[in-house]
Amino acid sequence: SKFSGIASGRICDISSRKTGDRETIVFTASQKKASRASRPGARVVTTGLKKQSKKGLAQIEKIMGAGFYRPDLLTLAKVKYNKVKASFKKKK
Repeated sequence: SKFSGIASGRICDISSRKTGDRETIVFTASQKKASRASRPGARVVTTGLKKQSKKGLAQIEKIMGAGFYRPDLLTLAKVKYNKVKASFKKKK
């Protein structure tokens, strides 16, 4: 509920996306410009995150912490990033 954008105008999600054989980690956020936020097709912005933990967590820190975008969910976003990254590991 607190992530969805129903309770807040700003959504926040970290998920995986599969394109062919490649798996990527994606950060989804609301559009910052009000004119674009009112268009259904351009309401959300997806940004790819690095798979290297140090760089990926730094990206999240930059977007959410330094960018003042939902800093209340920063720690939860980092936990979710690690969970999504762990889901890529296959059993041998």
